[in-house]
Amino acid sequence: MIDEGLLAYLEGYITEKRKETFYRVLNERTRYFTVVLEDIYQPHNASAVVRSCDIFGIQDVYAIENKVTNKVSRHVAKGSQKWLDIQRFKEDGDNTKICLEDLRKKGYQIIGTTPHTDFCVLSDFDVTKKSAFVFGTEKDGISDYIKQEADGFLKIPMVGFTESLNISVAAAIILQDITTRMKKLPIDWELSDVEKKELYFKWIKNTIKNPEKLIEYYYKELT
Repeated sequence: MIDEGLLAYLEGYITEKRKETFYRVLNERTRYFTVVLEDIYQPHNASAVVRSCDIFGIQDVYAIENKVTNKVSRHVAKGSQKWLDIQRFKEDGDNTKICLEDLRKKGYQIIGTTPHTDFCVLSDFDVTKKSAFVFGTEKDGISDYIKQEADGFLKIPMVGFTESLNISVAAAIILQDITTRMKKLPIDWELSDVEKKELYFKWIKNTIKNPEKLIEYYYKELT
């Protein structure tokens, strides 16, 4: 539970314009779709995907780190990582399995993104199903485990000589398409009021300087 008194106190350290921006962005945020990054080893690619998630309203990013650490470049991400929830799976050799199990418990179907299948092209994808989109390594794409365990696959139609897109470009194209179509349908895609308030509180703390000292001072004054 969020301390409403503390929240009101911390709000005094941000402008009305910033509050309005938080409310506007929160109303467009979703956990109906999420993104999974599996062993992305180039920081600029992972960072660009994170930036696209923020731009298109995806709140959660799942980073599977079996072989490499998923690093975010602040220069590329433009601070977008501050506003997202990035969950890392890196403590065990079965990180991919653990991540998929966690996603399925939350009601997601697992969708592998790959140009090497005709299972479903982007324009035909059913956006009425809660989905986690897995993007694989720059060289080899999604792992064999994802290929075996995924509930479906998704490809972006391409008509040129090259048969693949940079991961960050592919993610941006997919997220723009699915979120646009999602919002046109009677789908319960928005965050709950509780989720919005929790994020609002978190974002305020991410915005102001020395939030922990202010919180300590607030409770000290109450005693």
